[in-house]
Parts: sequence; structure tokens; C-alpha cells
Amino acid sequence: QVPLVESGGGLVQAGGSLRLACAASGRTFTWNAMGWFRQAPGKEREFVSYISWNGGWTYYVDSVKGRFTISRDNAKNTVYLQMNSLKPEDTAVYYCAAHRGHSGSSDSSAYEYWGQGTQVTVSS
Repeated sequence: QVPLVESGGGLVQAGGSLRLACAASGRTFTWNAMGWFRQAPGKEREFVSYISWNGGWTYYVDSVKGRFTISRDNAKNTVYLQMNSLKPEDTAVYYCAAHRGHSGSSDSSAYEYWGQGTQVTVSS
């Protein structure tokens, strides 16, 4: 059973918005920091954003600052990534992941559980 399931991806025009959701399945991640990563065709997976276990701390890669917002609803065991002002270079498969600790980091090796990803395609 996949512990994390992403949804909300799709095709959108440049300048548009999408909201990704990541729902936990079979276990709770209330005490874990959560992160979003993405992988574009032919490129390595890259960090996008993370949020601490209680939502008190968030961090973004420079390329999405001011456009993306990460949030979480621990009562629903769900993490969100609101993506605004999308650009063609945001096209990628987006993955959510559960960190081993409470605070989070941009290091993918520190994340223990991963979802299967959701495709985001931004047309120009």
C-alpha cells in the first residue's frame, strides 16, 4: 500500500494555477515534516518546498518563491501545494514525501516515504 497519494495535477496554460494534494493512506504523518519534490523529463529530482510538522515553518526553492504555497491539514492527514503563476519550466512530475523528522529539509535522502507522483504540464 502506497502511504502517500498525490492528486490535482493536470494540464494548465502559463499563468494559471493548480492545487496539489497529498493524502496519507494507512498511517498518519502528523508528526513528520512533509515536502514536495519534482522531476522534469531528463532531469534529476529537485526539491520544491517543505513544511514542518505543525505548519509553523515553511521553505521554498528560489524558483517558486512567491508563486507556490505549501500548507497542511493534520486533521485530514493531507498536505497541499498551491501553485500560482505557473510557467512552462514548472512542468514535471510532482512528488510528496514524509520527512524522518519534525522540521524538514531540502535533502531528499532525509525523506522516508514517497508518493507515486502527479504530472503537472504547463503549456506556453
